[in-house]
Amino acid sequence: MRARALSTAVPLHEGKAFSASVHGSRVSMTKDAKGVVTLMLRRPEKMNALDMPMFVAIADAARELIPQRDVRAVIVHGEGRAFCAGLDVKSVMSPATAAANMRKLLERPHGEVSNLAQDVGYLWRRIAAPVIAVTHGVCLGGGFQIALGADMRISAPRCKFSVMEAKWGLIPDMSATLSLPELVPKDVAMELTMTGRVFQAEEALRLGLVTTIAEDPLAEARRLADDITARSPDSTAAAKRLLHAAYASADDGRRLHLETELQRKLLGGWNQLACAAKGLGAPSMLQPGFINRNASWSEEEELDAETEIAAMLHGESAAA
Repeated sequence: MRARALSTAVPLHEGKAFSASVHGSRVSMTKDAKGVVTLMLRRPEKMNALDMPMFVAIADAARELIPQRDVRAVIVHGEGRAFCAGLDVKSVMSPATAAANMRKLLERPHGEVSNLAQDVGYLWRRIAAPVIAVTHGVCLGGGFQIALGADMRISAPRCKFSVMEAKWGLIPDMSATLSLPELVPKDVAMELTMTGRVFQAEEALRLGLVTTIAEDPLAEARRLADDITARSPDSTAAAKRLLHAAYASADDGRRLHLETELQRKLLGGWNQLACAAKGLGAPSMLQPGFINRNASWSEEEELDAETEIAAMLHGESAAA
């Protein structure tokens, strides 16, 4: 796998904060003497919602950490009232920039496993040290996928979660294809994805979507990181690699490619635009109703698609 060139090359210094992106201060990182990195999402005025600079900053921060052999654990949390409220739809999907932004988010660079949208959840896997997400306030849509991509999740008791993409007539396409099936049964993943309903931390814990709940989740994450740093960094890295491999059902790249291609089929369709109009609060008289499901999802097409998907996931030719 070819590594992408970093847009930032600022080394980690113990106890020193640094910006992980040239796009302002969307993300900051510090590293303590034990090698525990604390990565903070820093857009509190928007509940750390994902605009384009935030996507780039998170991905760059993750890539910055991948080669750092002295990093023993990574804690990811959000500044202010929330972990992450998901996609900043008005910013990313503004008419003037939506097409260019979608290209930047969905196109997978040559030689890469993931695209930019997926990087913010997927790249945690490429860091040898364990990544712990600390959630509070809200953890919605794309923000939830960032947390799901971490190795462990510690939540505040009143945190709210949602696989919210259904609200916009879309599917989760930021690496949830990898993380959700590893954490919950298929029927649970379907129910959460198809409804987009909001649920509380207690239910997330019961379903297996968070590791534990704590009144002070950041302090609990630091305690957990201290426990991990007391063990061999080699056995920790080996355990992470082993367990990701054990839970994987197909090649990462194939699954990530599939979620992107299905998302492309949805974007800009009548029913997706109807969801977007409602989600953006358009007056009811201007909200188009749903029309019948697109013919590409018909039974005949579905049978062909299932064959194609199975071939894609198992690295075979659909025509074979």
